[in-house]
Amino acid sequence: MRPRWLNRTVLGIGLTSLLSDWSHETATTLLPTFLATMGVAAAWLGLIEGVSDGLSSVAKMASGYYTDRLRRRKPIAVAGYIVTALGTAAFGLASSPWHVLAARAAAWFGRGVRTPVRKALLAGSVTAQAYGRAFGFERAMDTAGAIVGPLSAFFLLALLNHRYALLFALTLIPGLLAAATMAFVVKEQTRTRVAHVSFGASLRALPIRFRQFLGAAFVFGIGDFAHSLLILLAMQKLAPTLGAARAASLAALLYVLHNAVNAGSAMITGALADRFDKKRLLAAGYLLAALMALAVVLLPLNLWTLAAVFAVGGVYLALEETLEDSFCAELVAPAQHGVAFGTLATVNGIGDFVSSIVLGLLWTNFGSAPAFSYSAVLFTCGSLMVLRIAAPRTPP
Repeated sequence: MRPRWLNRTVLGIGLTSLLSDWSHETATTLLPTFLATMGVAAAWLGLIEGVSDGLSSVAKMASGYYTDRLRRRKPIAVAGYIVTALGTAAFGLASSPWHVLAARAAAWFGRGVRTPVRKALLAGSVTAQAYGRAFGFERAMDTAGAIVGPLSAFFLLALLNHRYALLFALTLIPGLLAAATMAFVVKEQTRTRVAHVSFGASLRALPIRFRQFLGAAFVFGIGDFAHSLLILLAMQKLAPTLGAARAASLAALLYVLHNAVNAGSAMITGALADRFDKKRLLAAGYLLAALMALAVVLLPLNLWTLAAVFAVGGVYLALEETLEDSFCAELVAPAQHGVAFGTLATVNGIGDFVSSIVLGLLWTNFGSAPAFSYSAVLFTCGSLMVLRIAAPRTPP
């Protein structure tokens, strides 16, 4: 018997996330080597990622606000998935880094448009008592795509003899299948159209507890680093004893371990979120992140301790992503889900941007220990701020 929360829409959104992540993670894995064939410096890769992430953050906020006004959100999500698929496949047509920048920006704009809509559709398809399991399932499927994508890139690169135009064109298959799944499998719940409210009024109408949650997520986010930095850390620590080539291979395998643990943990986290207090679970996830960062600073980093660090990183990421989304859905009325998810995604995007710059500067100038110590302090502060979120008001 299928659990009652695992309905057609939850399954459809989970499958959509898997297929879409498969598409763009394949392309993302190929992108650095593709740019290298153009003789492009690392600064270009940073510019492409920075511009794309910034545009995606703006699109998330605008999409969340706009789609709260509509009776049907799903067509916006379908359009976002189509744009992402086409923009990703367009990498293969590029003959200069400017073309890659334009294609990546278009793809990430589509990704930004669809994200708050997908989350609002997911929240609207289950009861509040099942938010954790629904978002945990979606995160697990998304992470499964993040495992399949790089593995596909690894095998296709050798099979197709580095023919990048064909490689990027093949990403259209899972990308367009994701859009089709959203269009034909996901069933949107009927909702009444909301009267027009200005953007500022929409933000002011968000409850105080949600704003406190945003503050905690932002503090955590400006310390939260891209977990690809763990790959760099593993390569640096293992290379002196194992050699650069073997260290690079083992670092890649450790990242696969990280993603596999993340996928498995998301389902468990979702079940726990529906059974226990989401606020305390999220605070525990933030604190686990602090402990992981401290382990990087204090422990001797060999293959086994690094494996533990990668595994714990997968667990805390599952806690963070699943609990943030399900707690957001719980804190805000369904009519405001779009703008709430869009605001949360934008705050997380700004946090990622700040953390990437600060950690990069600290690591480059002072080493990895100060960089991860910085993260540990902010993770701990974020955990304490979550615990201080006001309790819900009880009716008299």
